[in-house]
Amino acid sequence: MSEFIKAAVIGHPISHSKSPIIHNHWIEKYALNGSYEAIDIHPDNLSAELDKLIAQGYSGFNFTLPHKELVLPYCDELEQIAEVIGAVNCLSVKDGKKIGSNTDSYGFLANLTHQKQGIDFQGGAALVIGAGGAARAIVSALMSTRMPRIYVTNRTFEKAQKLADELNMFTDLIVPVAWDKKDQVLDQCTLIVNTTSLGMDGQPDLEIDFGRLSKGALVNDIVYAPLQTKFLKDAQASGFETVTGIGMLLYQAQQAFRKWFHVNPEVDEELTQKVLAQI
Repeated sequence: MSEFIKAAVIGHPISHSKSPIIHNHWIEKYALNGSYEAIDIHPDNLSAELDKLIAQGYSGFNFTLPHKELVLPYCDELEQIAEVIGAVNCLSVKDGKKIGSNTDSYGFLANLTHQKQGIDFQGGAALVIGAGGAARAIVSALMSTRMPRIYVTNRTFEKAQKLADELNMFTDLIVPVAWDKKDQVLDQCTLIVNTTSLGMDGQPDLEIDFGRLSKGALVNDIVYAPLQTKFLKDAQASGFETVTGIGMLLYQAQQAFRKWFHVNPEVDEELTQKVLAQI
């Protein structure tokens, strides 16, 4: 029998995580010898508890809030994408070394290209709404597509400026935009991505003047609770194609699963509905 592979998602709190549903679905589907669980670790104990888990035979980890940045100094090696984003959401233990990566960029692009086949990233600019960790991952992904310009806006302009300054070390395409000026760049944009919590259950809605948006633009919201936010409904009512956020969650998990279990799992409708049923 093949070696038993133990993996887990670590966060604080962790009960909300849908990762165990996703990974255990694939473990069962492909009849693999392994397990995946959710583990709550307080940030103050992250280093010691992580070492204990590795000693117990765990070889793969996902990290969710608040650990994605906190785990950086505990990694022995970082893949380039994790360095660029400045966060680790996936860790593999190989030959005793902790190797940090980030699968969010992959998840974003895989979902977008799956939902909108033949998307032309060079056809216009993007507007990324938000400047947190998810925004950094998405801007990093868009940088790899050679998109001609990437606008970033945030309710706190300084955060958008900081993201642009840091990621422009690798490019010169990122332009910060003040929150009250974001509608003024819409006529240049063929893609809008909401990475904020606006529109999430219990949060205020995100308002955009879709009348200004470039014809044929694609509108993506990484929020998946609810699956159809008012932001997406407004875009659809204005005649724009939309992409929901559930796929990014599933595809980022796909890359992590592949790293640990050496199987490329399928993201299909059965898994999508299984996860949505728990939201």
